[in-house]
Amino acid sequence: MVRIGIVGTGNMGAVHRSNYALMDDCQVVAVVGKSSRGKERAKEWGLPVYDSISEMVQQETIDLVDICTPTFLHKQQVMEALELKKHVISEKPLALSKKDAEEMYRTASEKGVQLYVAQVLQFTKETEILRNLVQSGVYGLALDAQFERLSACPRWSQGGWLFDREKSGLLPFDLHIHDLDLMVSLFGKPEAFSYTSCAGRGRDYPEHCRFLYSYKDRNVCAEAAWLHADIPFIARWRVYFENAMVIYDGTRVTAYLLAHEPLVLVAEDKVQTDRKKALSDGWYYRELSHFIECVKNGVPSPYVRREQVLTVLDILENIARDIPS
Repeated sequence: MVRIGIVGTGNMGAVHRSNYALMDDCQVVAVVGKSSRGKERAKEWGLPVYDSISEMVQQETIDLVDICTPTFLHKQQVMEALELKKHVISEKPLALSKKDAEEMYRTASEKGVQLYVAQVLQFTKETEILRNLVQSGVYGLALDAQFERLSACPRWSQGGWLFDREKSGLLPFDLHIHDLDLMVSLFGKPEAFSYTSCAGRGRDYPEHCRFLYSYKDRNVCAEAAWLHADIPFIARWRVYFENAMVIYDGTRVTAYLLAHEPLVLVAEDKVQTDRKKALSDGWYYRELSHFIECVKNGVPSPYVRREQVLTVLDILENIARDIPS
């Protein structure tokens, strides 16, 4: 039984707790939440609440600390848990710099514990299918790819911290990181990259970005946006292989071959995570159950690897440094 302490009682903390409750090999035993809202939510969950990770670890038997707080709090909280020799899951992004992430991984190694980064896109059915297509070469080499992740600007951000460059890293770190992490996991580190951005007058954050990543054998491009428009959330991709175009339209993955009928590879993924209702689309259940299994075996995740995380943060740090305010 893996005993878990969750740090953060907002929406992500609630999603993680709900999914852990469906697993037989782990148990959430406490939470960290300083605010009155956090303490009230902990009461609703029937869990003891503490003001700090150190206090929680002193009072409870904890194997794994799950960090579900805003980005700017990650480093301090991750390091506090690692110094206490606890395994850690951190929501993405792990940090806003490669240097900080390297320090976290180095500390985890020194303390003999594992550090996992919750890049949930790695645990979707469409990603599993794309990963298998790339690795198996069933349609030949991937020659070109395009990823799209567009959203209305996140007005729900409590205190507006997502719009503070120093706290969130803005659009590249918050939204584009999902697709960039997938690209790096599939194709490795790009040889070069470029990007464009735009923003409306009077807005001091990038609203729309286009990215072009160059590889020896392929080109990969992506769009990411926090738009001043209430569009529905859009997340889709297409990959052109030597012998097929494979498209994820946000609902299903379809392979289009020459002189063949289209082949639907996966339909909409609605996994029942509760007998009475569905939580998300099963992504978080697969992600967290994977990390729990890794903790039990004392091994790193093969899907969100250290070098992968560091490569992504290095690229994003360079982009964020140059992108205009």
